[in-house]
Amino acid sequence: MYKQKQMKIKLKTPLRHRAASEISLPLPDGFNFLATVYSHGWCSLPPFSVDKENGSLQTVITLNKRTNIPVRLLPIPLGQSKNSRLHVSVERGNVLSKIEKETIKNAVHAIFRLDEPFDEFYAEASRYSAFRWVKRIGAGRMLRSQTVFEDVVKMICTTNCSWALTETMVKNFVEKLGDNAFPTPEAIASVTEKFLRKEIRCGYRAPYLLELARRVSSGELLMEEWRTSDLPTEELFLRVRSVKGMGDYAAGNIMRLLGRYDYLAIDSWCRGKFFELHKNGRKVKDSTIEKFYAPYGKWRGLFFWLDLTKYWYKKKFPF
Repeated sequence: MYKQKQMKIKLKTPLRHRAASEISLPLPDGFNFLATVYSHGWCSLPPFSVDKENGSLQTVITLNKRTNIPVRLLPIPLGQSKNSRLHVSVERGNVLSKIEKETIKNAVHAIFRLDEPFDEFYAEASRYSAFRWVKRIGAGRMLRSQTVFEDVVKMICTTNCSWALTETMVKNFVEKLGDNAFPTPEAIASVTEKFLRKEIRCGYRAPYLLELARRVSSGELLMEEWRTSDLPTEELFLRVRSVKGMGDYAAGNIMRLLGRYDYLAIDSWCRGKFFELHKNGRKVKDSTIEKFYAPYGKWRGLFFWLDLTKYWYKKKFPF
């Protein structure tokens, strides 16, 4: 299981190139840094990357349309206290302004879901012997991107393809349109469908992603509001589902990243793991899988995902 250990950041660059600004954020009780980082595959998609030598997460945070800041994130325990803080090392030569620091803090809060309460979920998990491990190791928070737009684009890039192709598409987006950060809606909206097909290798997704970027950049689609929406879950799901390229699987996964866990988001990998874990490899209908997790109520999508990925938590770095 993941265990929090005090670590020293090993800087590989000369002293004169070290980060100009350091930010420290308090972490919720029971927060498990690596369990969150490895909650799903986002940590292996740019601009995220994991430095396994010191157990840190690196990413690039967009401050505005012209400024991207590389950061390194690592939890630092405070003595023998159960409470810990998140160390944010800002990889830039200039000292950050107060506004820039606040933007970075807000982005990190969003990425790690630091403001999302999990007490109710952990209380529910503790009712079931098969899930008491969840609270014990602090699992359940799912890593997400700085913006909803980035999450949705990446999710569309996971549909009907191998994970290797997903990695290729996201890497191309970051390198060719994002200046090493994830590209803004405006950057994607400025290119052609042909560019997306040829340079990003988006295939059939190209027109969907182009339309999405144009709707967001024009202000027609305000998807960043989804994270704080008070819409009923079913209505919000339909709104997510209405984006072209977002089927039930993709929309259900986005709902989990919005803090709504009513949908399972079943794909071929999930089916295979369920058959292996609960049916001795025998195939069953999706409706049977839905029925199996129905007793977990509004948390069923999160229980479903944790059930299938439990074996990940037996390793410090599962992939």
